[in-house]
Amino acid sequence: MEKVRTHKDLRVYQKSFDLAMRIFEISKNFPAEERYSLTDQIRRSSRSVSANIAEAFRSRRYPKAFISKLGNAECEAAETQVWLDYALACKYLDQPTHEELYLEYDHILGMLVKMIVQPDEWCFSNQ
Repeated sequence: MEKVRTHKDLRVYQKSFDLAMRIFEISKNFPAEERYSLTDQIRRSSRSVSANIAEAFRSRRYPKAFISKLGNAECEAAETQVWLDYALACKYLDQPTHEELYLEYDHILGMLVKMIVQPDEWCFSNQ
């Protein structure tokens, strides 16, 4: 196992970044009238997952800040699942694509929760 040196080395970061890019590509096909609503919201929340993971990684000398940022990432991942549900309901996504993306976010959520409940594996002290 390679040492984690930056947030980019974290599997959860890599996975969330890749998913955000997939959502970006898929959302290019959403109708123009969704540009400032669903398209913007799903892109913003999906990108925020990896951004919050990066912030958490840099906050790991402060366990409460680390947990808080991971909690924000968790919330953004769940929000992205809601936007995926709307995209399915509006027929902008087909069922298989929705299910695949939704399950990928479930996996990310599981990884984040594991980090949240076991912060000592990631955090270090200033002393």
